Amino acid sequence: MAPSPTPPTASLHDTIHRRRDVRGQFTGAPVDPGALERVLEAAHAAPSVGLSQPWDFILVEDPATKRAFWRHVQAEREQFAASLDADRARRFATIKIDGVLESSLSIVVTYDPERGAPGVLGRHAIADAGLYSVCLAIENLWLAAIAEGWGVGWVSFYREPFVSELLGIPPPLRPVAWLCVGPVTHLEDTPDLERAGWRARRPLSEAIHRERW
Repeated sequence: MAPSPTPPTASLHDTIHRRRDVRGQFTGAPVDPGALERVLEAAHAAPSVGLSQPWDFILVEDPATKRAFWRHVQAEREQFAASLDADRARRFATIKIDGVLESSLSIVVTYDPERGAPGVLGRHAIADAGLYSVCLAIENLWLAAIAEGWGVGWVSFYREPFVSELLGIPPPLRPVAWLCVGPVTHLEDTPDLERAGWRARRPLSEAIHRERW
């Protein structure tokens, strides 16, 4: 008897659970243009409030631009470290927070609050629904990159005005995510912050509430 076919959902769940916020495993190898197109198509296929598609993708490969951003990230890292107590600061010192210089490519995802305005269907009562839409596009991009055998790292140690000026992002657009993207040597079985002892994941059972909080 032939073995039962693998359910189509199996690969999706595997991709979701293999996803990691990558910092130190980038190879720097050139990205395949076809794979990059598929990753961006997946991001662009995300659901959006009122079909506004309020995202744009800035592809950054210039070493000088990446280094300027990296220096900014290091300054923000120092500010955060200074806010920690001694024990937490020592632990934080062992954690790598970005792969800006090592990754093949950076993709900066922006949010345009005026896309589809006025009267964005579904946003009248929840102003942030457009921002949530951008986050869905980022998640699609992330999972598609994992499916291509790549890694993604979301850098959050930056000030929006700095990135807007660096990349010439006009107002009222906002830079929502600076993503480090590209081929990796491997994906870790355990997230970096868990391995570093910074924080542990809580079980699903603690996050489920029925009917009311």
